[in-house]
Amino acid sequence: MEESELLKKRREKVRELAASGVVLYNDLAEADSTSADLIERFGCQEAGKLAGLEDKFSLAGRIMAVRNFGKATFLSLQDRKGRIQVYLNRDRIGQDRYLLFKKLDIGDIIGVKGGVFRTKTGELTIDADGFTLLAKSVRPLPEKWHGLTDIETRYRQRHLDLIMNPGVKEVFYTRSRIIRLLRQFMTERDFLEVETPMMQPRAGGAVARPFKTYHNALGIDLYLRIAPELYLKRLVTGGLERVFEINRSFRNEGISILHNPEFTMMEFYQAYATYRELMDLTEELFLYLAREILGSTKLTYQGNLIDLAPPWRRISVREAVREATGLPEEALEDRESLSACAKGAGLDPGEGQPAGRLIMALFEALVEERLIQPTFVTGYPVEVSPLARRCNDDPSLTDRFELYINGREIANAFTELNDPVDQRERFLQQLAARERGDEEAHDLDEDYIRTLEYGMPPAAGEGIGIDRLVMLFTDSPSIRDVILFPQMRSRED
Repeated sequence: MEESELLKKRREKVRELAASGVVLYNDLAEADSTSADLIERFGCQEAGKLAGLEDKFSLAGRIMAVRNFGKATFLSLQDRKGRIQVYLNRDRIGQDRYLLFKKLDIGDIIGVKGGVFRTKTGELTIDADGFTLLAKSVRPLPEKWHGLTDIETRYRQRHLDLIMNPGVKEVFYTRSRIIRLLRQFMTERDFLEVETPMMQPRAGGAVARPFKTYHNALGIDLYLRIAPELYLKRLVTGGLERVFEINRSFRNEGISILHNPEFTMMEFYQAYATYRELMDLTEELFLYLAREILGSTKLTYQGNLIDLAPPWRRISVREAVREATGLPEEALEDRESLSACAKGAGLDPGEGQPAGRLIMALFEALVEERLIQPTFVTGYPVEVSPLARRCNDDPSLTDRFELYINGREIANAFTELNDPVDQRERFLQQLAARERGDEEAHDLDEDYIRTLEYGMPPAAGEGIGIDRLVMLFTDSPSIRDVILFPQMRSRED
């Protein structure tokens, strides 16, 4: 039958049940156990020992499968922790209640209460004294043998995905655990968790295109934050020397397996530290997560075996590009040589691009995807690092690193620029880039410069993409697999 026919029959059944006085949407006085609780307590006990138990347990969940045997029925009940079998006997629960149960459907939510026993096949089962209909399912679930496999439907109807695909729940339990562990790690190191504005008068803190809105009462344009950076550094200036925020940020950019317009990251700042100290801290953090979540420093991501045990490789952008291209060191200073190399790699070098941007174009095209094992990439050009401190020994570069794992950027960090004169000049360069059509360039933030003029202590800061972190630890191929409700192109429902 077409789903429309099934739905029509379901709706008719709902009307008939309601007309006969059945309460279709009930409450539940108690649910003192979960499937996992009972399996943990009694899963290994022999049938004889279970037969002597007098304890009763109440559970609630969704009917996922039914097997009828005339006067008795076995059903699979799914709750938040898994599934357990339930046995309903007509003589025990009564003829009327049994006939009512026979009218229920897969997908309905019920409550049951009873003891536990083991069937002849050895399956732990609840011997129900009765049941209560808690919520009637009107729409049929996807057909059990094929389940819900269509990617578009899974992302658009996450509730169905969670019902039909138990492994999906585990991804989001792991995500929640990772965030709890991040908080624990940071607070144990005397970092203060804070909250900063999500609507900002200027978009700053990252090179990205913002979402823009309008506040009617104030009569001003506001931007959804692309990063919390500039506000967190205001707090460092104010004396909160170690701060972190697990935040939602928004970037008006393309959607891919690595990008969602709304995403989660942890950003933190530490006064009197440099990016080098943050490399050590990052290794320590990932080692902590790996041991807590996996019990090992090794994991497999999309077929690649990755070892998170430190120390990790450290290489500069220039060294990496030189390895990939074979260019001599002096050619990395020459725009013409870099431009020719970019063309040879199939890239469009553009007109008048500085050497730093050409080097980054070559790095992104030729190096990134090769960085499978954890690698700190350092020495980023100043042209692409408007908020990072210049290197003492080469002012064309910055004290910055990005962490790559499996060819993907996971973290970005640098020693912070706290010179207000230099920062103003960087902002002005960004404004010039914007006038040339760069929609991701920074605006001039006079209030932030004013903050720096009061004196921000030397500090280092880092942002870690939590979505990509969860992808790594759950072996998820797409960012949409680790975001409950990813942004999707609209379509008619």
